[in-house]
Amino acid sequence: LAYGSNLWPPRLAARVRLLATLGAVALPDRALAFTKRGADGSGKCHLADAPGAMAWGVVYRMAAADKAALDRIEGVGHGYAVIEIDLPGHGACFVYQALAAALDARLEPFDWYRDYVLAGARHHGLPAGYIEAIASTPTVRDADRARDAQNRACLALTPVP
Repeated sequence: LAYGSNLWPPRLAARVRLLATLGAVALPDRALAFTKRGADGSGKCHLADAPGAMAWGVVYRMAAADKAALDRIEGVGHGYAVIEIDLPGHGACFVYQALAAALDARLEPFDWYRDYVLAGARHHGLPAGYIEAIASTPTVRDADRARDAQNRACLALTPVP
């Protein structure tokens, strides 16, 4: 289950072999927050407990052999844990859950990171209000010009249907 920058298919496809996109799912009592401390010091996404809220994610099928690599990229054990959730219509799915020690409400995402989440939400046709909330997330500019350029190049890619 992808919910952050992995919503953008070219970003996830650069990390793992995608076999299929299975569809968007509502995640009741969760809110998308950009307050997980990334290795680069900026805010990354996590699904915060929020009674009455609604977050969204997309279920992908990926090659099982790629899971260890994705775990490493996502920082399992260094900010995220892997949990399994049962999603109606999809069965058991794994998702990355931020560890409490990695959360900091003062963080903001780099603009390119927020734009991955925004591009993915638009691509998958998530609800307009959800997209508007992502678009209104305050951001900071990445001072690392090479990282900034690399991520902007990925954002410019057209997803394969």
